Amino acid sequence: MRKYAIGAVVSGALAVSALAVPTASAATPDLSFSNAVVNNGKAIVVGTTGVVKVPITYTLVRPADFVIDGRTSGAGVVLYNGSSLARLENLLAPDDLPTCTTTATTATTVTESCKEVIAVYPQDYFYGASDAGTWKVAGYYGHTSTDNDDSDNHISTEFGSDMWGLPGTAQIKRAARLTANATPEPVKKGSTLTVKGALTRADWATGKYAGYKGQPAALQFKAKGATAYKTVKTVTSGTAGALSTTVKASADGTYRYLFAGTATTGTATATGDYVDVK
Repeated sequence: MRKYAIGAVVSGALAVSALAVPTASAATPDLSFSNAVVNNGKAIVVGTTGVVKVPITYTLVRPADFVIDGRTSGAGVVLYNGSSLARLENLLAPDDLPTCTTTATTATTVTESCKEVIAVYPQDYFYGASDAGTWKVAGYYGHTSTDNDDSDNHISTEFGSDMWGLPGTAQIKRAARLTANATPEPVKKGSTLTVKGALTRADWATGKYAGYKGQPAALQFKAKGATAYKTVKTVTSGTAGALSTTVKASADGTYRYLFAGTATTGTATATGDYVDVK
């Protein structure tokens, strides 16, 4: 359930703007957003189900007499996908009230340090591969007014919004999965081991994971008693993301595949498969 004005007002304002009906504009509020940090500077990796909570911190400077009540008006930082603010194709906004702490005041302004969380539901917000990649950051102010008194057989709702492009970007990536299976087990020392696996990634159009072809995955080995894996070779994924290679069995230990990720897809590490060498 949306509890904060930003989420509701964003939806309403975008719906109204889609009608392209000229209206008189209210005065733009004198707000300033800066120092936005999205997801602690890390990529936002999203699968096909569940929710990914994205923390955002920023600085807000507002007029000392300007009220943002969190019910009929809201302000915060949003993420958008598109070539510009006027041509945004997708948008992510917080549903809940940000937490802001006053850090400085003057006779005319209040400076606040704010933090918020954008809850990303892939099944609700992402529609295909084009939603992965670099998103832009914007400051947002929205307000709504409603007259529900129908005693005169009339009700009305008005939306208004302002957005300011901010420095910085956020990377949104499709989650990846990786498997590994070494056979035969157990194996005689010096014999050939076949290590198979599959690399898949989230397909937001279907809500499922699909094979990721043509990607390098490192086959790694950790000997029994060792504390770290070492890369044995690099294998390229084939049809349906399939991985397969052979190695000589030399000692007891665990094999796994490791995928470093791409600009649009997150990293993945397979669960290791332990092999007993006789």
